[in-house]
Amino acid sequence: MKGKSHVIKPLLDKEYPTVSHGRGVYLYDIEGKAYLDGCSGAVTTNIGHGVQSVIDAMNEQAKKVSFTYRSQFTSEAAEALATKLASWTPGDLDYVFFVNSGSEATETAMKIAIQYWQEQGRISKNKILSRWMSYHGITLGALSMSGHILRRKRFIPLLEEFPSIEPPYCYRCPFNSTYPSCDLLCANQLEQAIHRIGADNIAAFIAEPIIGASAGAVTPPPYYYQRIKEICERHDILFIADEVMTGNGRTGKPFGIDHWDVVPDLMALGKGMAAGYTPMAAAIASKRIIDVIAAGSQSIMSGHTFSANPQSAAVSLAVMQYIEDNQLIAKSEERGLQLLSGLQTLMQKHDIIGDVRGKGLLCGIEFVKNRTTKETFPLGLGVTERAIEKAKNNGLLIYNASGGIDGQAGDSVIVAPPFVISEEEINELLFILDQSIGELTLELEKEGQLVPKESVQ
Repeated sequence: MKGKSHVIKPLLDKEYPTVSHGRGVYLYDIEGKAYLDGCSGAVTTNIGHGVQSVIDAMNEQAKKVSFTYRSQFTSEAAEALATKLASWTPGDLDYVFFVNSGSEATETAMKIAIQYWQEQGRISKNKILSRWMSYHGITLGALSMSGHILRRKRFIPLLEEFPSIEPPYCYRCPFNSTYPSCDLLCANQLEQAIHRIGADNIAAFIAEPIIGASAGAVTPPPYYYQRIKEICERHDILFIADEVMTGNGRTGKPFGIDHWDVVPDLMALGKGMAAGYTPMAAAIASKRIIDVIAAGSQSIMSGHTFSANPQSAAVSLAVMQYIEDNQLIAKSEERGLQLLSGLQTLMQKHDIIGDVRGKGLLCGIEFVKNRTTKETFPLGLGVTERAIEKAKNNGLLIYNASGGIDGQAGDSVIVAPPFVISEEEINELLFILDQSIGELTLELEKEGQLVPKESVQ
């Protein structure tokens, strides 16, 4: 955009195209260039752009009332949305606390977990355990729970030391083992951490069912969360599922944790909950947690001015209804299988791809310098950023998930298009991705960062 900008952008010295409009899985800039939204923005626009029924719901609610304060009124829209969410969630996850972002949702879940134990007189249970190679949000409480080293490092003096265990990263097993002979050492490590810290000091354990922004769709092996849940229950520790990225159908099931048939005690939602049409997120609590608080203080100590905003609630409800009416969760599973198969084909073609993984329409690609040894590129080389830029130049948007390996290495991207993507559009996505990775490979070879294929004996 020409002229001086007063907007603080992600990179202050970078020029960004100005968006004009969106339709389906495409965004268009003011120059008329089309971009296939291969990552749903920030894994958010689950139903694509410009859905008329959502726009209609937005207009209809605006004609009634757009804002009420949660301590003065409830609204039909908020009540209906909470009921709809309760019909989707597993087990007795029936009570919804509305907030505005994923960071607020995970932080609210953390507060509810701590308050749950306080209401029972167990004041010392106030720590939250989490994993390295995780990301739960950018506010200080959420960042304290995050094991994303690059995002933590500027604020270390302000953060709690909640990350305690290794991730279920089978491609680079922290224990130099393989599944299933490993006997889920990565899950068992939670019990070791509990013994060291003391169960009487721990309120909850939080995890993303599939690791997103810090690792590029790292997917735990079978039975991982069953083991995690069993350990938590045995030590009187709540389990929080961070479904901000994996929830609302993204992985081909209503929620990511459903792949492991586990019911968490608390859940955090965001991103796809309103599919980018409005800021909306939620912390969802089980009945037994709410029953304890209802019998005690009767009030959860959290809240924001725009919590349960009726305008956002009406929009989110329309998004969920659109997903149901068009059977988009099943479509996410179906298209996800096509996408993952296509990415696996690309991995056979491009040696720079070390691993592809994911479930549904949440897939990740990890780039490596040497596929045999899994040697990484140094972060300073900017391989992830260059891959993203080349794809964008070619008309495809993909999402950054770099730096997960000790904050020093790890080049990964997320490929996560809207659920409405067609078979032909996935083929187009794969074609552009193939072209872009090929361009990146040639560039790295010229720089001496890769050994050309013809030179390998």
